[in-house]
Amino acid sequence: QVRYVESGGALVQPGGSLRLSCAASGFDFDSAIMTWHRQAPGKAREWVATMFPGGRTFYTDAVQGRFTISRNDPNGTLFLQMNNLKPDDTAVYYCQEANTPTWGQGTLVTVSS
Repeated sequence: QVRYVESGGALVQPGGSLRLSCAASGFDFDSAIMTWHRQAPGKAREWVATMFPGGRTFYTDAVQGRFTISRNDPNGTLFLQMNNLKPDDTAVYYCQEANTPTWGQGTLVTVSS
């Protein structure tokens, strides 16, 4: 059974940093294309970042240069380092193997002074 457990969300001031973690299980993590998505209040869920098994990464323009996706394959863990956070980054953040139907409960990031 595929399962994602996201953690690390918190209330942070603008300009601050957070590191999100996602413990994934139930599939072959080592060969999976992994993604982060987010859903802001009142908005549709949107893609944030992707990491391929070989290490290539892609980011949506809004977070390029501020966020870094990484992974620890032996532990089946995905990370999202978020720097210089802005109020527009406020959202529930989710991890997922690309193009699969299962979602976790997400972790809430609130950027506010």
